[in-house]
Amino acid sequence: MSVLVRSRLRTLRPCQSAVETLAQRIIEAAGEPGAELSVEFVGDGRMRGLNRRYRRRDRSTDVLAFPMREAVGPTTPLLGDVVISLPSALRQAAAGGGSADQEVARLMVHGVLHLLGYDHERGERQARRMRRKEAAVLRSLGRIPKLFVD
Repeated sequence: MSVLVRSRLRTLRPCQSAVETLAQRIIEAAGEPGAELSVEFVGDGRMRGLNRRYRRRDRSTDVLAFPMREAVGPTTPLLGDVVISLPSALRQAAAGGGSADQEVARLMVHGVLHLLGYDHERGERQARRMRRKEAAVLRSLGRIPKLFVD
């Protein structure tokens, strides 16, 4: 199982090993042991550009998922890419009274579930299904480690 972590930010750097370990735990809890994943942290400007280009929505968002298993070609252990806007995650954590680490973990779970075919935008039934799975995965993770270097 392999996780690639990248950051396009200069201010708050992810702790590579902590993010990798958390991502591996998420993949296992979601029922995909052995899968591979890429996690990238970006700013709001980059996220807005990605959202505009790939979803035709001209605004930033907190997380985007780019699945590889939907692509034509041979099957691959690579689930795809999860892209997280760290500024959005920090704002959401502050607004919700949680930690940045908890919010990033929630967004990683959300993104991985999208890579696995869960989609809350397909209707209320699918949204409930995704919320239940998200809650179950988050519960199984237990304590969230410190994900960023000060």
